[in-house]
Amino acid sequence: MRFQLLAASSLALALGAQAANIPAEIGELVRRASTTSASSAKSTAASSTSSSTSSTLSADPQCTNGPTTRSCWSNGFSIATDFDQKHPNTGKTVTYNLEITNTTCNPDGNGDRVCMLINGQYPGPTITANWGDTLSVTVKNSLQNNGTGIHWHGIRQYLTNEMDGVNGVTECPLAPGDTKTYTFLCTQFGTSWYHSHYSAQYGDGVVGPIVINGPASANYDIDLGPFPVTDWYYPTSWQENDNSEIALQQGAPGPPADNILINGTNKNAKNTTGSYSVTKITAGKKYRLRLINTAVDNQIRVSLDNHLLQVMTTDFVPVKPTYNQTILLGIGQRYDVVINANQTAGNYWFRATAAADCQSGNSNANGALAIFSYDSVSTANPSSSAWPTPSTGCFEPTNLAPFWNQPVPSTSAFSNLDVGLTTGSVTIGPNLTVWGINATSIDVNWDKPVRSYLAEGNTSYPKGENIIQLPNENVWTYWLLQEVTNAPLITHPIHLHGHDFFVLGSSGDNASPNPTTAPNIVFNPATDAAKLNWATPIRRDTALLPQGGWLALAFYTNNPGPWLMHCHIAWHISEGLGLDFLEAASQVPAPSAQFNTTCNNWNTYQQNAIYKQDDSGL
Repeated sequence: MRFQLLAASSLALALGAQAANIPAEIGELVRRASTTSASSAKSTAASSTSSSTSSTLSADPQCTNGPTTRSCWSNGFSIATDFDQKHPNTGKTVTYNLEITNTTCNPDGNGDRVCMLINGQYPGPTITANWGDTLSVTVKNSLQNNGTGIHWHGIRQYLTNEMDGVNGVTECPLAPGDTKTYTFLCTQFGTSWYHSHYSAQYGDGVVGPIVINGPASANYDIDLGPFPVTDWYYPTSWQENDNSEIALQQGAPGPPADNILINGTNKNAKNTTGSYSVTKITAGKKYRLRLINTAVDNQIRVSLDNHLLQVMTTDFVPVKPTYNQTILLGIGQRYDVVINANQTAGNYWFRATAAADCQSGNSNANGALAIFSYDSVSTANPSSSAWPTPSTGCFEPTNLAPFWNQPVPSTSAFSNLDVGLTTGSVTIGPNLTVWGINATSIDVNWDKPVRSYLAEGNTSYPKGENIIQLPNENVWTYWLLQEVTNAPLITHPIHLHGHDFFVLGSSGDNASPNPTTAPNIVFNPATDAAKLNWATPIRRDTALLPQGGWLALAFYTNNPGPWLMHCHIAWHISEGLGLDFLEAASQVPAPSAQFNTTCNNWNTYQQNAIYKQDDSGL
C-alpha cells in the first residue's frame, strides 16, 4: 500500500519531523522507564534482540488513559509495552454468542441477494474487550447446508492454536446445528475482524469487527469504532468463486466486484438506491477511526476530503504517528487513524475506491462514498473535493516504524517461497490450473485437520497440506516470497496466522495494471540485500507481495502449532495459494474434548452432505 504524504508547505514541519508528533506524555513514559512489575503475565520473548528495549518500558502506575494520555493504560502497562514481551491478565471473561443463519440482505439497495449473516446483521456484531481480558465466543451454525467456523484475524492465539478457527488445519468445520465455544486471552490491543475460513463463505456476510481496547500512540477525544470497507458482489461468493476458477483456466482475471460498501452500506453502483453511511463530528475534537479491509478481492484506497489521516497502528502494531492524505488498505489490513475536526464546519466525503493499480477489479470505478458531517450543520451531500490520486501506485509504505524498538538480526539465509501457478491438487479436480507456493497448492481435509495428525503422532501428512516444518522454538526464520513468471503478475495480500511478521523489504510497485505485460522483478542478493531494513522494519500480520516482485519477511518461532500463511484474496486461497507452518510439533498439546466432538459431528454430517468440498477448503 502507498501512503500519499501531504505536500503543502504549511505542514512541512509537522510531516518532516514525525518524532515531534508523538504525544509528549509518551516521551515522559520512556524517560520514566523502569523494570516491569513482576505481577504481569509474560509471554515468550520474541527475541533477546528484537525487543530488548521495550521489554523494560512501563507506564507510571498512576498514569490513566484519557483524551490527552492515550499512551497510558493501567497497572504499569502502557504504549511502551510490547505485547509480545508481556501483557496483562485481568481475570475477566467477556462472553458473546454468535449464530450464523441463511437469509437475504440488501446493503446497497440493489435488491435482496442470498446472504449468510451473524445474528441477522451485516457486518456481524462488534466484539469488544479490554487488553488482558479473556474472550469466550460461542458460535452456533444454523446454516442449512453449510459447515462453518470462525477465524479471529490477526489474533496471535498465544498457546491456543486450537482456537484459530481454520477448517482442515486447527479444527473440523461446525456441522449444521453444531455449536463451538472459542476461548482465548487478548494478549494484543487494537483493531481487527473475524470471519469464516470455510471456502469463500465470508464473502456472503460471515464477517464482523473486533476491538480490543488498550493504549495508543496518538491522542484523541472520541473513538468512532470500526469502519470496515469491502468489495460487494451481487452474485453469491460461491458463484463468483466458481467463476474465478473458470477464468483462471482461461488465463483471465476473476470477475470484478459490483460495488464497495463503507461501514456496511452504500448507494448501489448506479447511484439510484441505497444510502450513505453518515458520521457526525464536532469541531475541535479528535476522532479515532478503525479502518478495516474485509474484502474478498479488492485492495481499497480510502481518504477523507480536506482532513489528514494520522496513522497510529498497522494491523495490531502501534507505530510512530504519521500524517497521510490517502491510505491503501490491502485485504485483511487495518489502520487506526486519528481525524482532527479542524476544518470549516460542513459536510465532507469519505472515499473508498478499488485500487486498479493493485489489479483490483470493480465495476464501480468511481468508488464508494460516505459522509462526515459537522454537528453544527445539517447533513447533506458534500461538495468537497478529493485529495490528489497517488501517482506511485501499489506500494508498501516505508514510513511506519513500530513504536517499539525491535531490530531483526540480519542474515543472508532466506528460504524461498515461489508464488505462481501449478497443476491442481485441490479437490476441484485433477489437471486444473491453480495457485500454489513452491509448486504445491494447499488442499486441506475438512474431516482430518493437521491437529488430528499431531494427536495420532502421524507424520505422513498429505502433500496437499503444503506443510513446512519449523521444529525449533526461539529462532528467527526468514522468508523470501517471489512471484514467478508462469502466473499472471498481480499483487497478493499475504497473511500469517499465529504471529506478526517483520517486513524487511519488497521489490516495490511495478506500475502496471496489466498482469500479462508487467515485468518480473527477481530478488538480486548482490544489490537488494543491502536495501533490507533490519533496524526498524514494519511489523504486522498482512503485507502486500508486489505485482511480479518479491517480499522479504521474518518471524520468530515462539507459538507452537500449525499456522496458515496465505493470500487473502478469497479466490486465490480457494485455488490453493497457501501453506502451513508446522511449528514445534512436539510441543502442541493434545486436542480438547470439544475438538473431538466437533470432528465427530462433522464426519457424521458430511457423509450425506449436499455440498461437498470442491476447492482448497479455505
